[in-house]
Amino acid sequence: MTPLPIEAYRALVREALAEDRGRGDATSAATILPGLRARGVIIAKADLVVAGLEVAAETFRQADPGAIVEVRWSDGAHVQSGEIVAGVAGDARALLEAERTALNFLQRLSGIATLTARFVAAAGGGITVLDTRKTTPGFRVLEKYAVRCGGGTNHRQRLDDGILIKDNHKRLAGGVRAVTERALQSAGGLPVEVEVETLEELDQALRAGAPRILLDNFTTYDIREAVARVAGRASIEISGGVTLARLPELATTGAQYVSVGALTHSAPAADLSFELEPW
Repeated sequence: MTPLPIEAYRALVREALAEDRGRGDATSAATILPGLRARGVIIAKADLVVAGLEVAAETFRQADPGAIVEVRWSDGAHVQSGEIVAGVAGDARALLEAERTALNFLQRLSGIATLTARFVAAAGGGITVLDTRKTTPGFRVLEKYAVRCGGGTNHRQRLDDGILIKDNHKRLAGGVRAVTERALQSAGGLPVEVEVETLEELDQALRAGAPRILLDNFTTYDIREAVARVAGRASIEISGGVTLARLPELATTGAQYVSVGALTHSAPAADLSFELEPW
């Protein structure tokens, strides 16, 4: 997995530390002697796919520039419960100050990677699992990176990455055929995809020459019918109502892609803990 450039998260880490720090860690100031050194480990408390280790490392280093961080796995690795994923040593007060923020990043991103890996496994190679733009504001680059760590594929990063015609565009621009034709004329080389909600809209999109069609909340029966009607003239993406239980069936329909907003908007945090001792 190609690591994220530090520029993608350095400022975010700084802001997150400042948010948690406030005027300072009152508990550590009251209980931990100045200058005490400590070492600790981050431990997986459940089986997971790890993501965000360098972000967590940067968090400790910003709190203590002299901190020593030993990352023991690569992002995207499948880690078993009880495994140590990283070791940290440095100023005790600084490590305590960074603990929660570092774990917040690591648990959030590993949770996304772990859930994505489950969807990819359920797809069995029969369909490409995509994410969406349903991300936490300010965290999109990190969350989409975590999707890649889990074996998923990114859809658009931003609105300028491609043209995706949704229901509001259709209503505002005169229907499926009109909006698709207008988009194709002014795409300027950008990929064009149109969302359809019925088989009738699918036929309109095909007549307009849509190169990629998103089937929104179709039944499996209608997805198969849509694939037959398209007959290779466009690529097909499935969206809406996609669950782990349903994915193996969707992977047999002949559609090329399935997009899953839950990868980023509903992934539970991975279970990791940080344990410190004097050094």
